[in-house]
Amino acid sequence: MPPIPGSGLAKGLAVTLRTMMRKSVTAQYPEVQPDLPPRTRGVIGLFEENCTVCMLCARECPDWCIYIDSHKETIPAAAPGGRERSRNVLDRFAIDFSLCMYCGICIEVCPFDALFWSPEFEYAETDIRELTHERDKLREWMWTVPAPPALDPAAEEPKEIAAARKTAEKQAASRAQEATTPGTAPETRPGPDRGETGPDRPTGPDRPTGPGSAGPATPPPGEGGTE
Repeated sequence: MPPIPGSGLAKGLAVTLRTMMRKSVTAQYPEVQPDLPPRTRGVIGLFEENCTVCMLCARECPDWCIYIDSHKETIPAAAPGGRERSRNVLDRFAIDFSLCMYCGICIEVCPFDALFWSPEFEYAETDIRELTHERDKLREWMWTVPAPPALDPAAEEPKEIAAARKTAEKQAASRAQEATTPGTAPETRPGPDRGETGPDRPTGPDRPTGPGSAGPATPPPGEGGTE
């Protein structure tokens, strides 16, 4: 059936009339802050303690807007005769937000969870050169990162948590079995002040003798013994 002439125009005018009759609401920004979605890509926060200076974020950034400087420090050997180790120490971590296109690749490739999305968006500057923010500013934005959403109750348990839980259950079961099995209870060792002997106090011929010992002393030749 061919469309009725003018039906499209009538639908468009109906939408216009509904919009004209609707009350408009103006957000009074900045007095009223907007309600941002939880996964808003506002700015990138840095959790410096997790950064190992692996340079993955800087290498994978398509805009090359991440600048990282570091140096190596030598860690002395933990034990005598051990080998000294070296580690990377972060000196500078900066992001040029005038070049950043907010793709999130740096956050995805970070293997140690050192970068996070923050909903903070009020960091405009009058000079483009001031949009390169150093690690101190990135650290401040880290505290505005929202908490991760809760897991779905029907979701599968993570493999790491499942493995740790099974290990703990096996250890608890083995302890309970040892406690209920006769003859496997740990032996109590009384102190020396009670005059009793324990496993570390030998008795009989192997027990040491002397002036302060309670065992019989070896008689001297000619007194009660044979020469």
